[in-house]
Amino acid sequence: MHSSAPILFDRKLYAARRLKAARRGAESFLARQAGEILAERLSALGRKFSRALDLGTRTESHALLAPAAVQWVRTAAAPAAEFASVIADEEALPFASESFDLVVSVLTLHAVNDLPGALVQIRRALVPDGLFLAALFGGSTLSELRQAFVAGEAETTGGASPRVAPFTDVRDAGALLQRAGFAMPVADVERVTVRYRSFAKLADDLRDMGETNMLMQRRRSITSPRVLHAALAHYLNHDGDTGQLRATFDVLYLTGRGSESKA
Repeated sequence: MHSSAPILFDRKLYAARRLKAARRGAESFLARQAGEILAERLSALGRKFSRALDLGTRTESHALLAPAAVQWVRTAAAPAAEFASVIADEEALPFASESFDLVVSVLTLHAVNDLPGALVQIRRALVPDGLFLAALFGGSTLSELRQAFVAGEAETTGGASPRVAPFTDVRDAGALLQRAGFAMPVADVERVTVRYRSFAKLADDLRDMGETNMLMQRRRSITSPRVLHAALAHYLNHDGDTGQLRATFDVLYLTGRGSESKA
């Protein structure tokens, strides 16, 4: 699918990091929590779906969603992902129109380069009364980390390199659902604030999710000790709570129904 969207994310690197985390058996409390929230929303419908599509969801989240449908197709962008029944990128879905009555995605869509295009493809894959549910990072996610490294690099090198991805806010997400042709589009946000004892623990959590820097314009060299020291000093001074580092994760929850209004 041709797209003129800017290429912000290194999709091959992202797929490789997600696969590496999965093979280590790493689990994410954020992915589990998002899966629990979506599972509750599905349970409240009291409906058993017949054919469902899971777009790249981690195992700990998929296990919570699995009872909602009789049959599942699970995708992954990495060819070696053992759990996947179809190797497919969210930016180029290989499914015919009206193939599924449920499509879910938990903490994956924030890393696509063309979110509007991906949403259009998802909507086309749904039957008219089908349901789309997703959770993705958005809003002010990791804003403290972004600001710390901008300040640290500015202080030590006089410049700054991209380290934390830009994230969609909840109002834009709702507008994108409507633009993609979903019926009854809804977007809401839940803020999770985590306090870390050390920067190493925050980095470990991001690594366990496969969510470390995958920006195309990222600096390829190793971060110098001077930059890291200055960034951590800024982090502690501005977003430290009694020696702990505060990290914000805004999780956007998207809901939409299939629609017959657009081809």
